[in-house]
Amino acid sequence: MDQNVLEMQQITKEFPGVLALNEISLMVRRAEIHAICGENGAGKSTLIKILSGVYPYGSYKGQIFIDGQERVFHTIKDAERSGIATIYQELALFKKLSIAENIFMGSAPAKLGIIDWDRMHFETGKWLSEVGLNINPEEKVGNLGVGQQQLVEIAKALSKNAKILILDEPTSALAEHEVQVLMEIIRNLKQKGVTCIYISHKLSEILYIGDRISVMRDGELISTENRENTDVKKLIYQMVGRTLDNLFPKEKFKRGKPALEVKDLNFQDPENPEALVLKNVSFKAFEGEILGIAGLMGSGRTELATSIFGINARYRTGEIVIHGKKVEIGNPIEAIKNGLVYLSEDRKRYGLVLLMSVKENITLASLSKVSGLSINQNAEIDYTNKYIRYLDIRTPSAETKTMNLSGGNQQKVVLGKWLMTEPQILILDEVTRGIDVGAKYEIYKIMNKLVESGVVVIMISSEMPEILGMCDRILVMHEGRINGEFLREEATQEKIMHSATIVSEEYEYAR
Repeated sequence: MDQNVLEMQQITKEFPGVLALNEISLMVRRAEIHAICGENGAGKSTLIKILSGVYPYGSYKGQIFIDGQERVFHTIKDAERSGIATIYQELALFKKLSIAENIFMGSAPAKLGIIDWDRMHFETGKWLSEVGLNINPEEKVGNLGVGQQQLVEIAKALSKNAKILILDEPTSALAEHEVQVLMEIIRNLKQKGVTCIYISHKLSEILYIGDRISVMRDGELISTENRENTDVKKLIYQMVGRTLDNLFPKEKFKRGKPALEVKDLNFQDPENPEALVLKNVSFKAFEGEILGIAGLMGSGRTELATSIFGINARYRTGEIVIHGKKVEIGNPIEAIKNGLVYLSEDRKRYGLVLLMSVKENITLASLSKVSGLSINQNAEIDYTNKYIRYLDIRTPSAETKTMNLSGGNQQKVVLGKWLMTEPQILILDEVTRGIDVGAKYEIYKIMNKLVESGVVVIMISSEMPEILGMCDRILVMHEGRINGEFLREEATQEKIMHSATIVSEEYEYAR
């Protein structure tokens, strides 16, 4: 066991009616970056929750060894005392507290029972320097960008003397330059002897950062290989059990009339009305096309979608025209009535009620179709089963709580909810964020079916290959404006990135 800092042997975990992990044995070497990938529902999160003490000893079968010694974790604190720290996709930081208060939450240095602020700020500065952050320890976490918050989480883990750092989808909300910073930090930690377990759906990241890569499928460990012995095609085959010859199954449809036209749209920052988030934005979306919207985080992509959808509409000016008719959209209800819907980038917070069933979520935006004086249970089930079949939602039943589904199937439930409203224009904001390659492929095929049926799809995405692979036309945003427009056949990563970062002369007049 000398070269292995961690061994998990014969780990088996069952939930009612589900075998989540089936005799998993995972070996992680000292000071390596060990990547783990697999489809949603493969068992990655369950395995990590066992290792980090979320699922206590006794709720699973098997053994865990750290540095050759068997360890038993009844709580998260037990795992932390053994040198294991986990950073989850949803960051566990208190936004209104300072960086120092977050890092030393529950472990603040004290003298005679009184917090030693000077020492706490000094120690915080030391840990921040470890992750390359030169920020005042007294700065409120809520004032930091997502990338900086991610690094604060890592600094917090290091302050607890973590020797095994688990990163679960760490780049899902990061801009490209922030991803590069994070990768460099992880490699520096490796050089200092910290072992990293890196979980991601982004196979390009897995192959870039991982020394060894483990693939999980259906609760089993399929393989563990050195990075140089595998590639994207091999990983996909091991993850989904079949080959996906074309990751982006884009179909071509004849472009029709304009379905949506936005004219001179401006949008004020609700928290600072003097600042414009969107400035004179005008564009058209046509029948028969998937229109892509690219740009860096903060460029105004999401604000464009939400303002069109009627969120904070009082801060918006400009015209919205749907199928040649000017419409007034003052709130999301009016947007839905006009056939325009928006699938949020944060499905758990804004797209679903996780404690409600699949049935209740799918019918939530269309209750008038299944109710009179009361809910018509038969109609509700009929509609739900229709979208379960159409979207191939993998759920034990329509009554299953949505929180128990995988990320990809949760996303399909949100799609089902909006499709039940019979939209003419569907705005998808980061629709494939946090879901595996197989589920992405299925959602891409659904997008094709929707366009074929007459629905106009507008796709916002931070993933450049996805934008290039699935969109007929691409608008690029920069500082609240449309700064470039490319047809599918002329678009390249270089052109899009140039428009996302540098003001284009062609669009300079708009400034």
